[in-house]
Amino acid sequence: MKSLKINGVERQFAPDEMPGTLSALLNALAVEAATVVAEVDGRIVRREEFDRTQLRDGQQIELIKLMGGG
Repeated sequence: MKSLKINGVERQFAPDEMPGTLSALLNALAVEAATVVAEVDGRIVRREEFDRTQLRDGQQIELIKLMGGG
């Protein structure tokens, strides 16, 4: 099994189900890329880099959901 720590919670993936990119992870979690700020191993990732940001076993991901309001 492979794992990613997402917002402090370890999530296990079968090797063939491990998301290869940050975009693939967001798709797997049903999260719209336009609504989050993402950090991988302490580095903020610009939205236009989500498709190119490769994920590896054991990485720490923080996803901060943007919310409108007033």
